[in-house]
Amino acid sequence: MNGEHILVLDEGTTSTRAIVYGADGRVLHVAQKELTQHYPAPGRVEHDAAEIWDKTLACAREVIGKVGGADRIAALGITNQRETVVAWDRQTGEPITRAIVWQDRRTAEMCATLRDGGHEAMLQERTGLVVDPYFSGTKMRWVLDNVPEARALGERLALGTLESWLVWKLTGGLHVTDASNASRTQLMALDGADWDDDLLGLFGVPRSALGRIVDTAGTVGTCDPELLGAPIPISGLAGDQQAATIGQHCLKAGQTKATFGTGAFILTNMGETLPRSSHRLLGTVLCQQGGRRTYALEGSIFVAGSLIKWLRDELGVIRTAAESETLARAVADNGGVLFLPALAGLGAPHWQPDAKGVVTGLTQGTSRAHIVRAAMESMAHQCHDLQAAFAADGAAWTSLRIDGGMSANDWMAQDLADVLALPVERPADIETTALGAAMLAGVGVGLHASLEDAVAMGSASKRFAPDMDGAVRSGRIAMWEAGLKRHIDGVG
Repeated sequence: MNGEHILVLDEGTTSTRAIVYGADGRVLHVAQKELTQHYPAPGRVEHDAAEIWDKTLACAREVIGKVGGADRIAALGITNQRETVVAWDRQTGEPITRAIVWQDRRTAEMCATLRDGGHEAMLQERTGLVVDPYFSGTKMRWVLDNVPEARALGERLALGTLESWLVWKLTGGLHVTDASNASRTQLMALDGADWDDDLLGLFGVPRSALGRIVDTAGTVGTCDPELLGAPIPISGLAGDQQAATIGQHCLKAGQTKATFGTGAFILTNMGETLPRSSHRLLGTVLCQQGGRRTYALEGSIFVAGSLIKWLRDELGVIRTAAESETLARAVADNGGVLFLPALAGLGAPHWQPDAKGVVTGLTQGTSRAHIVRAAMESMAHQCHDLQAAFAADGAAWTSLRIDGGMSANDWMAQDLADVLALPVERPADIETTALGAAMLAGVGVGLHASLEDAVAMGSASKRFAPDMDGAVRSGRIAMWEAGLKRHIDGVG
């Protein structure tokens, strides 16, 4: 094995990054480029897969140059925005249409048809997922039905999530997908080693278009040396939320993390127990090594950091993301304002794809600080909804480890602890998604004997203890629940 560093490609919703880690988990160099967001119609969100590849390659080359060349890199790991679908031509290696992003809602009608046809109970039982446009299966079907070239390509058509696309480009034609991403497609049974024939038939997705399902930790191929300067082993692949769970060292059953990025995603490690939910939570593959799986129970909130971006870029009520904390502290309470941030529908446990965002309780005394504070409060309330659902499914939280860009907000972290009535812990390095991918890649190539041994790749944490008057907490929760019920009843 050459080198001693680990290269991670972190494919987010708004940017792509390349990060070089030392074997001890220290970040040595970072390169980042923003991704263009395309909104061609209401409810549609797209990325240019060619742009993702070009910018990812540029970032990788930049950080490799800073550490003295590819010979210093022992392994490469990839973590990615999940559910986003890329379609490409195997012969040319080029995308045939824009990537359909996980936030995209264009397949809502298709999902309604599946529910009306009585398929949802079977899909949740077999895949751990509810029927929603969020997941990849209906996105792939949409491509097949609406992109003429997709059908015309026949056996040349390739479909995959972003890690699949990047491995293809890095290796010059290896088509694989890791088990954590495959578990988000609704095309693989949670306990199945391969794509499920019945599910492929239901969604109308040809097996020939999909990659081989592989471990999250373990060498699956090597990079073309002409791209990065050496045949670097690709030895870690994971969806971003699974990677963050590992990066937060939630390696034992019952440990829980919440990542506040574009959306917010809460995962509880379920060990080797197949996760089953009666409260519309999701079962997912957390990690697979040597064909052996660890599972997680998951709750998804579609709008988190993107709400702050919307307040800044579209409403103009804040100038910077950091100002949201200043304004939240500037008023004693929300002034009677309730903010339901359903800008991309409501996720778990409600799953209302057609829900719209609502702000209520406005008066002449309402200031922008009240609006921003109410928006910030919605994060804790959505997590409280999920906390109740997890507990009802037998996965009660005893503490919560948080990460992601939005978690740097101390006011929000304390509000989470107060509303959840739980201690909240935040690591000094909140970019745990990339760290998890580095841990997986290190294990996959043998730098670490196991994920437990790789736990040294981490940082100390800051703890936020609950400190809210019980009556205040109860009043806020009651206000949220009443407003949410009115809104959901109106949508239904």
